[in-house]
Amino acid sequence: MSIEPNIKVSIICNAYNHEQYIRSALDGFVMQKTDFAFEVLIHDDASTDRTADIIREYEIKYPHLIKPIYQAENQYSKNGISQFQYPRVKGKYIAACEGDDYWTDPLKLQKQFDAMEAHPEVDICAHGAVQVDANTGKKLDLICPANHNTILATEDVIYGGGGYVATASLFYRTNILVAPPKFRQFLRLDYTLQIHGALRGGMLYLSDCMSVYRALATGSWSTRMLGDQKMRQAHDQKVVQMLNILNEETAGKYDSVIQKKLLFNEFRNHVTENECKKALSKKYREIFKTLPIKNRVSIRIKAVFPFLTTLMRNLKK
Repeated sequence: MSIEPNIKVSIICNAYNHEQYIRSALDGFVMQKTDFAFEVLIHDDASTDRTADIIREYEIKYPHLIKPIYQAENQYSKNGISQFQYPRVKGKYIAACEGDDYWTDPLKLQKQFDAMEAHPEVDICAHGAVQVDANTGKKLDLICPANHNTILATEDVIYGGGGYVATASLFYRTNILVAPPKFRQFLRLDYTLQIHGALRGGMLYLSDCMSVYRALATGSWSTRMLGDQKMRQAHDQKVVQMLNILNEETAGKYDSVIQKKLLFNEFRNHVTENECKKALSKKYREIFKTLPIKNRVSIRIKAVFPFLTTLMRNLKK
């Protein structure tokens, strides 16, 4: 990293086989209206479709803005891609957006920049987002942990998990990358980035919906996770280890919420693996009570009539 005073924000965009989506992401970048300079650091991880060709179109049209890396070999499957992106950062702040998500507000960067400048006590900012089905474009949900501008407590960020806010809404100080804590080094995810950013003063939150998260995008990390039980279980174990490292590293300051989160993750995993009888055990009773009624009914039905889960799965096939 080599911070340059004239560049205030570095946009980091990682793309892989995002031919269907990448134009929306790039259009969201180039439409930004700011009173400061910013850069777009895009990394194509050896896509096998036309993703790189589309990025080249924008590179030619916006050479002062679009700064790409085109990999010949996939790097995510090796040692990850942070080593290629973070050293290039020149901005005081970093804005994140994966190649299959996109921004909808041309003032997004300006709003977050102004908010962070006004709150030097915090290191990370997020905002509201819309979740849509990547295949149909149908609106599924809002990712909005609050209905007003506020500072979200560190405890809420820990308990909220990786989906607490949308990745494409994250905007954080570049200087937090200098000495990442052990839990962040152990597991580099959006979730650990959010926790890391929130440790000093919480997470600044803007209620404006300014981005779209495409759920179930073909080939995405989330989609692969849903379809691979072994991968999912291995990831869950790493999250447990990460939370324990976080607990130790913060001298037990967040022990209460970490234990609560670990219990919730156990409960959620039982439901995901269709172990609904286990999910209804006494130890998860308080968590169960917080679920929407339709979720509670579904879990009870599956616990009593487990064959229905197999039947529904076969019908979908």
